[in-house]
Amino acid sequence: MKIVLTPDWFLGPDVSIEIFSFLVLLAFFIYSIRSYKINKNKNALYLGIGFLIIALAEISTILTKFVLYYDTTFVQVVGQMVVTNHVVRSVDIFYNIGFFMYKLLTLVGLYIIYRIPLKRSAKRDVILGACFVLLSGFSSYLIFQIFHLTSIVLLGLIIYNYSEIYKKNKSKNTCILITAFLILLLSHSIMLLHSRFLYVFAQFSQLISYLILLVLIIKITRTSNDKKKK
Repeated sequence: MKIVLTPDWFLGPDVSIEIFSFLVLLAFFIYSIRSYKINKNKNALYLGIGFLIIALAEISTILTKFVLYYDTTFVQVVGQMVVTNHVVRSVDIFYNIGFFMYKLLTLVGLYIIYRIPLKRSAKRDVILGACFVLLSGFSSYLIFQIFHLTSIVLLGLIIYNYSEIYKKNKSKNTCILITAFLILLLSHSIMLLHSRFLYVFAQFSQLISYLILLVLIIKITRTSNDKKKK
C-alpha cells in the first residue's frame, strides 16, 4: 500500500492549490512568450519555458491526486491518512508514473531557470547538469527526500543568481521574483520533515509563492499597458 501525506480534510483544498499553481505558471509562460516576441529577449523565453515545464509537473500531480482521492472504489480512508489498495494494478501504475513525472518535470524546470542568468558554457556542463537532474528524479522514486533536497539546492542557486542580478539593476520585479522563490524553497524545506500536519503549511507556502508570481505578472502587465497609453 502507499501512504499519501495529505490529511483527508485537506484533499479538496490540496487539489485546488495545485490547479491554481498550474494556472499561474501557465499565465507566466504566456506572458514570457509575448515579451520575447516584442523584445527578442531569450532569457524571458527560457524563463517561460522553465515555468511551463513546472506547470506540466503540476498537471501530472493534479491528475494523480484526482485518481487517488476521488475514486472511492479504490481508496480507503484510514485515520487521517489516505491509503490506496494494491488490488487495482492500473491505479498503482498511474500513481507511480504520475508522481515520478511531477518530480522529474519540476527538477527540469528549476534547472532551466537556474541556467538562465549564466553565461553560455560548454555542452559538457549542460550534459552533466541534465544527468544530475535525471539521477535525482529517478532516485527520488525510492527516497522522496532526494527530490526536495535537489529542489532546495536548485532554488538556492536560482535565488543567488537573481540576487546578483538585483544588485546590478535594483529592479523591484527582480526582488518580487526572488521573494517568490524564497517562499517556494521554504515549502520544499517543510516537506522534508515528512509530516501530515506540516504538509498543509508547505502547500500554503507554495500557494503564497505563486500568488506573488501572479502579483508580478499583473504588475508587469499594468506597467506595459501604461507605457503603451503614453
